Amino acid sequence: MVRILVKKQLAEVFKSYFYDAKKNRMRSKLAIAGWIVFFILIMVGLLGGAFTALSLTLCGGLTQAGLGWMYFLLMGGIAIILGAFGSVFNTYAGLYLSKDNDLLLSLPIPVQTIITARLANVWLMGTLYVTVVLLPAIVIYWIISGITAGKVICGIILYLVVTLIVLLLSCLLGWVVAKISLRLKNRSFITVLVSLLFFGGYYFFYFKANDLIRDIILNAEAYGEKLKGAAYGLYLFGRIGEGDFAAAAIFAAVTAALCLIVWRILSRSFLNIATSTGKTEHVRYVEKTVREKSVFGALLSKEFGRFTSSANYMLNCGLGVLLIPAVGVLLLIKGRVICEAVEKAISGRPDCAAVLVCVALCMAASMNDMTAPTVSLEGKSLWIPQSLPVEPGTILHAKMAVQLILTGIPMLLAAACGAFIVPASAVAKVMVFVMPLVYVLFSAVCGMFAGVRMPLLNWTNEIAPIKQSGAVAIILYGGWGVIVIMAGLYLLIGYRIGAAPYMACWSILLALVSFVLLKWLDTGGAEAFSSL
Repeated sequence: MVRILVKKQLAEVFKSYFYDAKKNRMRSKLAIAGWIVFFILIMVGLLGGAFTALSLTLCGGLTQAGLGWMYFLLMGGIAIILGAFGSVFNTYAGLYLSKDNDLLLSLPIPVQTIITARLANVWLMGTLYVTVVLLPAIVIYWIISGITAGKVICGIILYLVVTLIVLLLSCLLGWVVAKISLRLKNRSFITVLVSLLFFGGYYFFYFKANDLIRDIILNAEAYGEKLKGAAYGLYLFGRIGEGDFAAAAIFAAVTAALCLIVWRILSRSFLNIATSTGKTEHVRYVEKTVREKSVFGALLSKEFGRFTSSANYMLNCGLGVLLIPAVGVLLLIKGRVICEAVEKAISGRPDCAAVLVCVALCMAASMNDMTAPTVSLEGKSLWIPQSLPVEPGTILHAKMAVQLILTGIPMLLAAACGAFIVPASAVAKVMVFVMPLVYVLFSAVCGMFAGVRMPLLNWTNEIAPIKQSGAVAIILYGGWGVIVIMAGLYLLIGYRIGAAPYMACWSILLALVSFVLLKWLDTGGAEAFSSL
């Protein structure tokens, strides 16, 4: 039974490799093979290759300095962090708050069997991440320092200890996330916040990695002495990889004991967490007057509710809401220095900094593409807006207004910052302010046009219309293409007419295209929406 449940858990994790949510059917054998090869290339080729290169960088110098234990401490620490945070959400959803809890608990299956299967799934997912980091690290150490029976045995023990530590941390972090999740009314914002913090931390450490590695190599002996004195347990952990049987026995015993404790705690608390329904509030009805909304206002509120209720929608189609103000603040703080550097680097193109600042603002705006999937997200419920006694054009305008508001308001601030700092004439400053706002309108209208013309309605997972639809791909990559053409044409020939006239021409062109598409949305677009 445990084997069957583990197989079911793994099938849920890798469901997208075998089932096409966009077309609502199983993938062909060729497509499945292609997705599996793609997964192997990412995990083994990309991640495994990156950590193999890191191991080669660290191992030689630290081993020659007699600090092989520090090498294993660093690589083991990276494996633990990657494994724990890589599988924490799988633990949260697969161990504690799985969607099939009620079904499994209603079957004649012992609770301990369910816990065992889910812990096995968490361990396997964590082990997957640990393997791409620690396996090449251990093999490279054997190659450089020489291989012995003791090193092989202790290397295997180290690998198993790290996978169990990842399991323990995943269970702890997943429990924390599950507890917090049960107390939240709107979990989408928390998911978005955690995702953004994770990505921010990832890129911070990614760009700081070279400096950290260089500092560790240059000051390895000093750091080693401090760690031995202040954190002897970390020293023993690293010694396992060097073949220290005593250290391996200590950590194996401690890890096994902690796993036993976690098992006992889960056995007692699993039912309580798995059957929790979340925080409920008893609200006493109080009669109050509700102000009537206009038709457009009601539709707009509905569209905003759809956007804020989906973490996938916000993360994939609304990143510009945070990116645009960030670009504005960056321009306000470092903009003059950046503009001076650009003017010096491209001295033959007068006022090129103004055009490139404008292009940067448009690029930030292109990260918002809420309108492209908004029709497709109606899915099988499309009949509801179609049956309302409302003009179809009004529905499309309400959908488009979400992107205009969430992109236009931040752009007012960012464009004002760009116009303030750019070293150009007054007319060019005005165009730096105006052109990004026109692009916001152009992007929203084009997204609405593509969404109506290329709807994807037979999806079973909202990720399909948000990330895999043709409308989203065309708007995202097409928007980037337009922006690249803007910058390229100016650097090639546009500088001859000056920055202000050049941006004015683009603003007029984008405004005309937007006007034509708006007229189509009120006529042909409304008709097409009604007949979907």
